Amino acid sequence: MNYKAFRALSVGALLFGVFACTDVTTEPKSTVTGANVFNDPSSYRAFLAKIYAGLSTTGQQGGAGKPDIAGIDEGFSQYVRLLWQMEELPTDEAVIAWNDTGVQELNTQIWGTSNQFLQAMYYRVFFQVGMVNEFLRNTNDDVLASRGVTDALKTQIKAYRAEARFLRALSYWHAIDLFGGIPLVVETDPIGSTPPQQASRQQLFNYVESELKAITPDLPSAATQEYGRASSGAAHMLLAKLYMNAQVYTGTARYADALTEINAVINSGYTIDPSYRHLFLADNNTSKELIFTVPQDGKRTQSYGGTTFLIHASVGGNMSASAFGIDGGWYGLRVKPEIPALFTTAADKRGGFFTDGQALVIRELTNFNDGYASTKYANVTSTGAQGSDPGFPDTDYPMFRLGDAYLMYAEAVLRGGGGSRAQALTYVNALRTRAWGNTNGNIADAQLTLNFIKDERARELYWEGHRRSDLIRFGQFTDQGTWAWKGGIQAGKATDAFRNLYPLPASELLANPNLTQNSGY
Repeated sequence: MNYKAFRALSVGALLFGVFACTDVTTEPKSTVTGANVFNDPSSYRAFLAKIYAGLSTTGQQGGAGKPDIAGIDEGFSQYVRLLWQMEELPTDEAVIAWNDTGVQELNTQIWGTSNQFLQAMYYRVFFQVGMVNEFLRNTNDDVLASRGVTDALKTQIKAYRAEARFLRALSYWHAIDLFGGIPLVVETDPIGSTPPQQASRQQLFNYVESELKAITPDLPSAATQEYGRASSGAAHMLLAKLYMNAQVYTGTARYADALTEINAVINSGYTIDPSYRHLFLADNNTSKELIFTVPQDGKRTQSYGGTTFLIHASVGGNMSASAFGIDGGWYGLRVKPEIPALFTTAADKRGGFFTDGQALVIRELTNFNDGYASTKYANVTSTGAQGSDPGFPDTDYPMFRLGDAYLMYAEAVLRGGGGSRAQALTYVNALRTRAWGNTNGNIADAQLTLNFIKDERARELYWEGHRRSDLIRFGQFTDQGTWAWKGGIQAGKATDAFRNLYPLPASELLANPNLTQNSGY
């Protein structure tokens, strides 16, 4: 069974499963019990599929209708859409034209504690955590023994549990990065007794680190795991991401540890895709570069987030919607002018921008024609065929890929983590050779600097949901560095350093007296 069919299992098989709760002082409740579900061996796989689907879908049916998260438009509540907006809109990479409550706050770094998107992201994290905890409660050794589960099924469930724990670690990593210290709730904690205590950023870091180290041996290799599911390579990549930002999260650099994990990723069998463009098209599931994706399927996993959002919202003005395999544009997303400026030659094929009728300078945030449009994602295949549905793309969201690992290697070397400078240069030039189609864009050793890596990460990875974290690591997200509309003015201005963390939602502070708001809010 391919992964897109695996994930589609979750919607039909677990309509009765976990439902939304916007008060995370108690976990999302569930009607899943051994009596009504787990007497069917396939239910374990279906429940795991539902956890994966929490990254791609927004509720229990189609694009809308039975949302997981209450209090926000269902289309706004999709995990990747929320994460992408929080990682891209406050940076030098992206801007959105709409005037929905809270959008312009993200564009300009002037959000408050009641921003609906920040609140929904916080709830998404705990919705995922709640589902994982429920799955783990129902699959421990004692529970499985009481059900008379066969040894063969126990072996499968052991791997399922490792995947579930990876997904929980992924969400907790997003929380560490975005919010800092939040409650740490695991499967052994009682549900609904008292509001959970807040863990520090350091405690969460230690937990995610220990979880990833514990589960990696139980995860299938990249060569044997189904596409779209967590492999040992994905666990190494997530741990590398954690270590690359360790100085931000904990005050202690871990670049040597990051390099160890990066090498494990590089040696896991992934290969650089010969075509950069292929990574963002409707058949990107065939790419050997992708380490962990959030798959989308136009017929079976529909939502108004993920690449549905990234493709539809990027199209408007003089752009042809059919050229992107969709039935119409939403007139929303554009790039801020700093990103096209990084592409100093058209020979670098990574710089895909639509300029006809679009001004480079963004004079009005709410005018779609101010700012070039991005052509990065499309619902067409590498052979030009349309995706299966013009309303919902087949293009998978590339959360982790080998090209990122190459640049992480180079950065870790430059930051004193060890490794080989010559190898770092080789990895960087491999990406630039792909971008140019020849070696004309390759750099010399003297050009390999941290500032170059910061800009090269933008060229290689723009609009892939990394930029805010990168700029914070390079010390240029808030009080250093300016770009269009940063701080709420067109020319941009420095902002207060406390905005390197998002605030905890005001609603949660009211609901849980154990929480302390992040400094500055």
